Amino acid sequence: MIIGSNLIFYETLSSTNITASLLLKEKDLQEGTVITTDFQTAGKGQPGYRWESEKGKNLLISIILYPESVNPDEQFLIFMSISLGICDFTGRYFQGSRIKWPNDIYIHNNKIAGILIENSILGDKIENSVAGIGFNVNQVKFDPVIPNPASLKMITGKDHDTDACLKQLLSDLDKRYIQLLYGDRESIRNEYSSLLYRSGEWYNYRSTGTVFKGKIINVSTSGKLMIKVKNGSIREFSFKEVDYIQ
Repeated sequence: MIIGSNLIFYETLSSTNITASLLLKEKDLQEGTVITTDFQTAGKGQPGYRWESEKGKNLLISIILYPESVNPDEQFLIFMSISLGICDFTGRYFQGSRIKWPNDIYIHNNKIAGILIENSILGDKIENSVAGIGFNVNQVKFDPVIPNPASLKMITGKDHDTDACLKQLLSDLDKRYIQLLYGDRESIRNEYSSLLYRSGEWYNYRSTGTVFKGKIINVSTSGKLMIKVKNGSIREFSFKEVDYIQ
């Protein structure tokens, strides 16, 4: 086992990703070390966003990885494997979870988990990765500014043991990470593509103030969202370059 081989728990943190990054600067940590907490005062989401979580209700973790065999130009594979591991975990409780590019796990049209991966690249190698995950387990009341939250309890109607959930999630993530390091990476790409939220259907999107109809077909090797438009051409978008419209 790699992921979960070493657990470091804090009752309260500003952010598990910040703490993981600081620990990496202070000392050598074995690969798969997990920083976990009951509460974050400044949980990190994608740049410009925060992750909100009620104390003791959810999973808040950051995983330290050393994926040296993954080339920097293919670093999105790390995100793919983490996303698939979370979907494996949710599949133990319900079917139909999807990966909403760039960093969310959805059940139907509601967000149950968020991912933030920060890679440190030195030369032509990824020196380390910090994979932050926020997964809603037992929380049922959220800040009204959060438009579409979901949790295991909201979906299943019952409370869940967060320690047991953490153990199982880490096991599922570990299997996917081992697949990334030693298995078939093409199958990771294909499975990730098959689970993309809104994949293969026509929806409205907005980019640079213009609304257009498009169909998500894949994510590029570099992590850009690939959308086919009505004239048959394929457009690629980086983070914050395109918005989903209901």
